[in-house]
Amino acid sequence: MASRIPTTRSELVYEKVRGEILHGTLPPGSRLRFVDLANRFTVSQSVVREALVRLAEQGLAVALPQQGFRVRALSLADLHELTEARVEIEALVVRRAIAQGDLPWESSVIAAHHTLARTPRTTRAGKINEEWVDAHEAFHAATLRGCRNGTLLSVATSLREAASLYRWWSGAAAPDPDRDIALEHRQILDAVIARDEVTAMCLIAQHIQRTTDELSAAAVPLEARG
Repeated sequence: MASRIPTTRSELVYEKVRGEILHGTLPPGSRLRFVDLANRFTVSQSVVREALVRLAEQGLAVALPQQGFRVRALSLADLHELTEARVEIEALVVRRAIAQGDLPWESSVIAAHHTLARTPRTTRAGKINEEWVDAHEAFHAATLRGCRNGTLLSVATSLREAASLYRWWSGAAAPDPDRDIALEHRQILDAVIARDEVTAMCLIAQHIQRTTDELSAAAVPLEARG
């Protein structure tokens, strides 16, 4: 699916800054300065403020009194809260998606999984492949998109994006030798296509929790370093 083209200056700034946050160009905790961003994008500071307020509403930035905005910082407590919220919300949204999704939705989930399954997870250098990251997000987004409650879907999407910041910890995470992520995705797909709501909800919850467990193990020494 093609990305929607921003139609206003505020939306353009929002999309650009959002992308830089999610891809790590703007690290967690970094300042988002009105003047710098206004100069970069050749817009007014009010346009920048509008974009940053929207990012804060979606959990990617934080407004600080008298200090402007920062990219959301990372903490173990925050990760656990996000995980708890995601398990509850995504399980509900996937249940509704299975109950409400039509044939085109089902086809989109299959297509997204095919792309994910055919995309290498790591590069030759052993680092996470950004194309795999994009395919991974696209697959999970597709599974949820069958839900017809726009508010629930928006909340689930915002939580997923906020949690994606924790990829900053993934480089220090020791892979679980007993974990087969490709199999987890295949099982989620099979449950969704079979319209098995209970199994799909359980698999989504386990998938989210296992990732958090790996990141938590990596976070302890990182938090100790500050």
